[in-house]
Amino acid sequence: MGFNVNANLNIASSNGAKSTHGVSTRAAFSSFIGTTVEWYDYFLYGTAAALVFPKVFFNDLSPELATLASMASFAVAFILRPLGGMVIGHFGDQMGRKKMLVFTLLVMGLCTAAIGFLPTQDAIGHWSPALLILLRVIQGFALGGEWGGAALMSVEHAPEGRRGLFGSTMQMGVPAGLLVSTGAFALVSALPDEQFFSWGWRIPFIFSLALLLVGMYIRLQVSEPPAFEKVKSTGNVSRAPLLEVWKNEKKKTLIMVFFQTVANVGYFLITVYALTYITGTLHLPRSVASTGLLVAAAVDLFMQPFFGWLSDKVGRRVVYGFGAIFFGVYAFPLFWLLDTANPVLITLALSLGLGIGHAATGSLHGVIYAEQYPTRYRFSGSSTAYQLSGIISSAPTPLIAAWLVARSGSSASVSWYVVVAAVISLICVLLVKETYRARIDQ
Repeated sequence: MGFNVNANLNIASSNGAKSTHGVSTRAAFSSFIGTTVEWYDYFLYGTAAALVFPKVFFNDLSPELATLASMASFAVAFILRPLGGMVIGHFGDQMGRKKMLVFTLLVMGLCTAAIGFLPTQDAIGHWSPALLILLRVIQGFALGGEWGGAALMSVEHAPEGRRGLFGSTMQMGVPAGLLVSTGAFALVSALPDEQFFSWGWRIPFIFSLALLLVGMYIRLQVSEPPAFEKVKSTGNVSRAPLLEVWKNEKKKTLIMVFFQTVANVGYFLITVYALTYITGTLHLPRSVASTGLLVAAAVDLFMQPFFGWLSDKVGRRVVYGFGAIFFGVYAFPLFWLLDTANPVLITLALSLGLGIGHAATGSLHGVIYAEQYPTRYRFSGSSTAYQLSGIISSAPTPLIAAWLVARSGSSASVSWYVVVAAVISLICVLLVKETYRARIDQ
């Protein structure tokens, strides 16, 4: 009986390739689902901060101060995100990505459900907003570690030459989480005001428990990335990854802190402040804001894998630079469309901002940040840079936008704010090296 060595090697190679691709796909899907659940929790708070919390937890203040206090409670989580990125990133570089991702998902889900059960300020006084802010702070800490772990699971498992596409699946969890959270709020927003503000708004928060179970099950099925296993098997695990980042990557990390400025400003302007602007400044129904954001999130979700795939073909810098320029150019037309008070044009305004500006930038955050650091301290480096960026450009955006409009009486000042953010990001794009063809398993 003959035995064709070459044929059998080819079959083994083919089966190995299929197996590897299957692992990559499972890892990408796991990152997508887990990230969707965690960002659902996160954005749910942002929507409620704009539409509900001023009247439920800060109702002893004037409407303007209540809105500012509620937006401040949304922003406070960003302060803890870098600490979460550093602490969880440290253990992620030492113990593995998977363990940390299970931990962060559990913390986020439980905190979100707890917010759904919080008594109002009328019931327990100032303890109510204090507990709300405490839960928000814990959320921020957990999300600080979640992002880096999910990014590395999808990027480090990705096939060579397709890291942009596979990395975008994790980032797709951001608009997917926004889509689900906005959809949930759109449903309960149809309730009469009395029912909505008494118990209706709580349902999407409590629903997080069901999503938590799904996310935990999926994340437990995925193995550690080969790049980390290689570092672990050779005994090359860093004892102090954050110190290595500080020693070897100070300049690069500083650039990466400001890299996504326009993506952060544009995204939180559209997903958080625009809700307040549509309902408070334009005096339109909650349903107009919720429906417009729902459609915009769906467009963002659909477009992200396209830009991820495109970055594998033409490079990360080209695609990201395009997104930054778009945000800068679109800063004024965004408010022109919103100010029409036409629901269709409002939906179009939000959809263009998220579907082009954010999709072209946000889809690449996972892969770009992961590619900047070696495996040995990749979790700590990428998480720290990414989360520090949140403090500088994400957290203050809704507050700054509200202050600028209140101070100037015009949205033009907010548009110029976006233009400045775009210039900052473009400078950073020019300073980083192109990495779409670089090896990351070294």
